[in-house]
Amino acid sequence: MTIVSNTFLTYSAKGIREDLSNVITNIAPEETPYMSNIGRENVSNSLFEFQTDTLAAAAANAQLEGDDVGTFDAVVATVRMQNYAQISRKTIILSATEEVVNKAGRRSELAYQIAKRGAEIKRDQEFSMLNGAIAVAGDSTTARTTASLGAFVKTNTDKQTNGADPSYTTLPNNARSDGNVRTFTETILKNVIQKVWSSGGTPKILMCGPVNKQRVSGFAGIASSRFNIDGGAKPATLVGAVDIYVSDFGSVQVIANRFQRERDAWVIDPDYAKMTVLRPYQQIELAKTGDAEKRMLIVEWGHKVTAENAHGLAADLITS
Repeated sequence: MTIVSNTFLTYSAKGIREDLSNVITNIAPEETPYMSNIGRENVSNSLFEFQTDTLAAAAANAQLEGDDVGTFDAVVATVRMQNYAQISRKTIILSATEEVVNKAGRRSELAYQIAKRGAEIKRDQEFSMLNGAIAVAGDSTTARTTASLGAFVKTNTDKQTNGADPSYTTLPNNARSDGNVRTFTETILKNVIQKVWSSGGTPKILMCGPVNKQRVSGFAGIASSRFNIDGGAKPATLVGAVDIYVSDFGSVQVIANRFQRERDAWVIDPDYAKMTVLRPYQQIELAKTGDAEKRMLIVEWGHKVTAENAHGLAADLITS
């Protein structure tokens, strides 16, 4: 139809009020499954150390009646492990005017940005602990870095033949070498879980990226877990995912992690890993040099894996 001549339209009108929602939508994930499951411990030095030990292999140990002791078992020293704490920070600078003007969705821009940066630091910590970083002492031009789980775990792995586990004695400062990728199978998972259990660990968590989380749900050995739940008058529910994998060595919780490498699937006993804290999370007001507010959020922290053979890795997995 044709608009009647001289009809006044909104396109020409002045003074129409804006319609701006008072809700700010942010769907960026804040979950940090690894950091949320492991322990916490305070440390007092940027280089923190801890000891590991093991028992002698089991043997028949049959002795003669009335026998005297002529020789003594050798005493094996503990292993003194090390890692470094690293500094993570986020900064904010806002004009003084921005803080006082009337804003949609938040009363204080400073408080909103502080909360946002705090969540970002925790995401960075999760990323750092799972994405292959090695221990670096640092100097005046290089930042200290704490070793990731990938730098620690070297015993209970299932990898491609052209991949290599990290090699170290006390300081995990040697990166693992990635191999060609292959499909994640239940055989690979069973092998890693069995290795962890044989080493003395108790596999509790399988943590993988979203692609391989879906592959786990399709493993043949757990296909029978997909079933319809009769909801009576309500629609039935189809269960198409796996949250618990029942292995020969206990039940393992399956968790998807957005911040780890997709090519890695971790079998974890969270009792044997900790986040260490040298300086706790803090907000620092920086010196005022003009008409602006400056803040810094900072934490000095590290990663302690108290027994690397309590964990396992299915490595070199296809990522799509």
